[in-house]
Amino acid sequence: MFENFALLSPYVLLLFPLFIFLDFFSKKEQLRYYMPHVKFLHTKVSKPTSLRAFLKWIMLGSTIIALSFPVCNTQKPLVKKNAIDIVLALDISGSMSLYGFNPKAYNQTRLDAVKEVVHSFVAKRTDDRVGLIAFGTHATIASPLSFDNRAQQRIVKGLTVGAMGKSTALIDAVIASVRLLKESQSKSKVIIFLSDGEDSSSTVPLVVAKKLLQKYHIKIYTIIIDQTHSNIMAELSKTSATKPYTARTKDDLVSVYKQINLLEKSPVEYHTLNVPVPLYGYFLFLAFLSALALLFLNKDKVLAS
Repeated sequence: MFENFALLSPYVLLLFPLFIFLDFFSKKEQLRYYMPHVKFLHTKVSKPTSLRAFLKWIMLGSTIIALSFPVCNTQKPLVKKNAIDIVLALDISGSMSLYGFNPKAYNQTRLDAVKEVVHSFVAKRTDDRVGLIAFGTHATIASPLSFDNRAQQRIVKGLTVGAMGKSTALIDAVIASVRLLKESQSKSKVIIFLSDGEDSSSTVPLVVAKKLLQKYHIKIYTIIIDQTHSNIMAELSKTSATKPYTARTKDDLVSVYKQINLLEKSPVEYHTLNVPVPLYGYFLFLAFLSALALLFLNKDKVLAS
């Protein structure tokens, strides 16, 4: 219990023998009284008691200990984190309004089901920076890379079908994702790309997107919603030697994000740091209570004087 207790100024404790010496050897000053009844009152209430002596030494002792700055050394985990920069590219084109992706809630659209799964995924990436790309006919940066996963969750909830047009610009969305990651200093840069269709409106060739992914050492995971095959998504996966995932239901999608979450773990190093927690406040409070008790016991004497 006491192995973590320490005094940062232990020499202040030398005041203890000094006070004991003064209390034992010094002569007590006798008060002079000019009114007989006051003297009688004083002799009646000032009779020394063991309680008064106890409170006096508790007050002095607590004050001296407080001055010696007592601390309790506690070990705190010191964590060194190597964050992963992750961009979530989400398809919000017109086809994401279709129903039936979630068999447990047939009237839920594809996008609403995807938002729930992505919201949960973002909540778990507390050690990483996450960015968001939303795309339809055009691609836009919905959020820059940030550690504020609560803000990212709010943005995901606010995505709506068709906000960026009804068509699908897969390659343009990849280019937008690369823009977010190309200046990153992180050792791990990842794009998790989700769509339910083939490209229908991109202005940039696929070969350019593939070269940029290789140039900036960006890994891409592709997730195909309710489709058996997507040539472009498969080609993008080959760039990073990752397998293209297919999710035909919401439960499949939950499983896919869990797999990716396990594959992309942030490397974390743990160290311990001794943190001194000051305790002088407790001793000062005890001294204060003792002083109040002494004042209460001697209130008649104080009033008489």
